[in-house]
Amino acid sequence: MEQTAILRERLPDGRAKVMVLRESACSGDCHKCSGCGAAKEAVTVTAKNPIGACPGDRVVVRSESGPVLKAAAVLYVLPLVLFFLGYYLGTLPGNFGAWGGLAGFLLGVAAVVLYDRKTGKKAEPTYTIISYAGEAHI
Repeated sequence: MEQTAILRERLPDGRAKVMVLRESACSGDCHKCSGCGAAKEAVTVTAKNPIGACPGDRVVVRSESGPVLKAAAVLYVLPLVLFFLGYYLGTLPGNFGAWGGLAGFLLGVAAVVLYDRKTGKKAEPTYTIISYAGEAHI
């Protein structure tokens, strides 16, 4: 995903602190939906600075989407698949499909919790400045 940001500070290790204006979940066209009142939020993140941008420069920042998609798959797909697998296996020996589904779903939730504990602390998104975006206006 690419976003426009303002470079605030260059760090000595070739990275920089950039301020990204985080949009709300809606499209940002509040006049089209009678104004939702959602406020924009400024977030400061650390990004790799291979282009050597300077403080005050307006830049385009790219974040990796792979870790986010992997986490979403584990969070949403795994419990659902295990629910249906548990339901199916529960119907084989008798009429225990609901209990098998519940057991499969709970196993999926336990797997999600373990995955989060394993990767949650080190799963910080990686940002990279890829180009200039023009003059700073923030």
